[in-house]
Amino acid sequence: MSIGSARVIDQVSALGGFESDGAIHIPLPENLARAQKVLNRMGMSNQLDELETRLNRAAETASVKARDLFVTAVDEMTIDDAMKILNGPEDSATQYFRGRMTPDLLAEMKPVVDESLAEVGAIRTYENAVGQFGNMPLVPDLRADLTTHVLDLGLDGIFHYLAQEEAAIRANPAKRTTELLQKVFAN
Repeated sequence: MSIGSARVIDQVSALGGFESDGAIHIPLPENLARAQKVLNRMGMSNQLDELETRLNRAAETASVKARDLFVTAVDEMTIDDAMKILNGPEDSATQYFRGRMTPDLLAEMKPVVDESLAEVGAIRTYENAVGQFGNMPLVPDLRADLTTHVLDLGLDGIFHYLAQEEAAIRANPAKRTTELLQKVFAN
């Protein structure tokens, strides 16, 4: 799974890894998305469109932090864990990693998301949009926790593709590229 997780991290952390991928693209939080639709009809959604792009860039940047955590989780996996994964449901490895790693991923990725949102200008864009459009009629309340939104959907994106890697490993013996995977799935 470390090879599969490395492929996933390479994929999602690349420029456009979230932004250009319809399966894991991070939309604006619901209230901002509603405002974006209203403003789009008036030709005024540019700032919120840009904010959506910047949220995806933050997820791409933060995803790199997951690489080392996956390696550690694989290294710490016991034979009992591996057997539960083997004998469990089709996505048992993904669920194992999600359960085991989510707190650490959130802790590692949060500062990166916060910094990235600031660096890519998402916070400034958000504040400008709230200032400019916050009091307009028909525009909903624009307050949102951008960091939590990016973290939650970013992790969903990572685990979405990890589940696909797991399915490929289970279905195709050629994908079992490490000795551990060959032993686990030899049964």
